[in-house]
Amino acid sequence: MNKKNIMLMVPMLHQGGFERVCIQTARLLENDYNIHILIFSSKNINYDVSGLNVVDINVPSKKGIVNKVINVLKRVNKAKKVKKDLEIDISYSFGSSANYVNVLSKGKEKVITGLRCQTDMEEPQEVRLFCRRSDKVISCSKEIVRQLSRDFKYDRSVCVYNPLDITSVREKGKEPIEGFPFDPSTDKIISCMARNDYIKGIWHLVKAFSLVAKEHPEARLVVVGAGNWDDYYKLADELGIIDKVYFPGVQKNPFPYVEKSYMYVLSSNHEGFPNALLEALALAKPAVAADCKTGPREILLSPEQYEEVVKESPNGESISDTIEGEYGILVPDMGEIVNLNPEEIGEEEVNLSKAIMKMLADSDIYNRYSGKASERALNYSPDAYRENLCKELNDMD
Repeated sequence: MNKKNIMLMVPMLHQGGFERVCIQTARLLENDYNIHILIFSSKNINYDVSGLNVVDINVPSKKGIVNKVINVLKRVNKAKKVKKDLEIDISYSFGSSANYVNVLSKGKEKVITGLRCQTDMEEPQEVRLFCRRSDKVISCSKEIVRQLSRDFKYDRSVCVYNPLDITSVREKGKEPIEGFPFDPSTDKIISCMARNDYIKGIWHLVKAFSLVAKEHPEARLVVVGAGNWDDYYKLADELGIIDKVYFPGVQKNPFPYVEKSYMYVLSSNHEGFPNALLEALALAKPAVAADCKTGPREILLSPEQYEEVVKESPNGESISDTIEGEYGILVPDMGEIVNLNPEEIGEEEVNLSKAIMKMLADSDIYNRYSGKASERALNYSPDAYRENLCKELNDMD
């Protein structure tokens, strides 16, 4: 029996959650299908693509509305030709810009679009286009599946949770790092993996940490991710915590920074299904996370707690009070308007700081969540992901 030709389409392989999932997907499926990865630009590839068939159509991003439109047309024409030449059976895209190209270049192949983050859902016209021209929509969150059914009357969407390679994460976590300014034996390090983007809410985390540091002078904050962090160092300086924070920038292997930490915090106001949170759990780090639109509640709450939250807020609204979940602490969602004024610390930062301090102050709670973190991570194995995704691909005959 001939293997199906599967194309995975992603704009770049520089960094980010869905790019990582794309590579993991290729590795997990390469024995079952003929896998081709189509990218728009090979600039700054940050993932191991050795042995994979990567097709670069070389149409990198450009600024300006006119240039963006021209780019889409170029990408569509080139993608259509590649699909035809490779006799692609199923094309699966990751991210909105790839979704556009995937659906507009559709030929005889089946098309799957991935709606993986709440920001993907905030452009109704895009969502309707993707749904109308897709044979299936795959999400990594139950919340997005519910939203597509509720708001768009779309019933061909399924949830396939992201794969988590626990063994690899733990092995990488043991690697040494140079120039680390804190001492894990005495400092209680709070870690976060996030790029400098408003959706990650890092100003909330820095302000909350400033409250934590007053009560716990041994606390430290490390945020690993791409971007210029000068404004955040300035904020930390104005808050009097400059010697307690560290932004090492993008790291090819961020896991040693998390491994050295005492706990993990996710302060995002938007997520799809946060891989970074799962990776921290794999490293047995107790977690505090904001109840942003999708992801954290499905990870940190038990099925019963999750269903109760959905029952109380069927429209997907955030919780109003902090919940000590089965697998971590969930705090109410926080605002998305960046506020770097050190004199303005609101209730949302206070809520986050209290949850962090609960972990720091109560060893029983800390130890319980440390054990639960490892337990929860086991639910997202690569084998489970592969099995579920293969089922969806094979059902498209």
